[in-house]
Amino acid sequence: MATDHIRYDVLARDALRGVLRRVLTDAAEHGLPGEHHFFITFLSTAEGVKLSPRLLAQYPQEMTIILQHQFWDLTVTEDRFEVGLSFGGIAERLVVPFNAIKSFFDPSVQFGLQFEPSDAVTDAPAANLPAVAAPSALPVPTAATEEKDEPRGAGICWFRKMWPRATDMIHGSITDVIAIRFDAL
Repeated sequence: MATDHIRYDVLARDALRGVLRRVLTDAAEHGLPGEHHFFITFLSTAEGVKLSPRLLAQYPQEMTIILQHQFWDLTVTEDRFEVGLSFGGIAERLVVPFNAIKSFFDPSVQFGLQFEPSDAVTDAPAANLPAVAAPSALPVPTAATEEKDEPRGAGICWFRKMWPRATDMIHGSITDVIAIRFDAL
């Protein structure tokens, strides 16, 4: 097979991160329209991620946040987003670089993207600057939730269950979720 000097995989990954950036920018400027809401999973120890020590202790590898009703001060730049969220009634500001994001899912329309973060993990999670301390984090899905096969009821768990069938989605046999996965990065 010929060497891909153009790096189509990188171009496509960056274009899809642009979709995510655009969606978050629109949400920051105009709020979330209709029933739209977002599940965003990211690497907790990726370079540039800023979490409180408490959240980092609870989610040492990855964390999923939900942007729906209670978030504020969403700010989007070229390389990251920042958002205010409440964890156990205590406000916290999170900073998440786009290259740390593993997946994005909008269950209201069954649209999702999955990324393989490249060169995003740092060896020193302590380098992540703490935000406001938080006493608790997002609920972890239960085994009962993971067993469901209904997209709206199971949210991100159903979405993750779909990734092994990503090639089926690309070929069009599953039409309710759009998924593109880049493993070769």
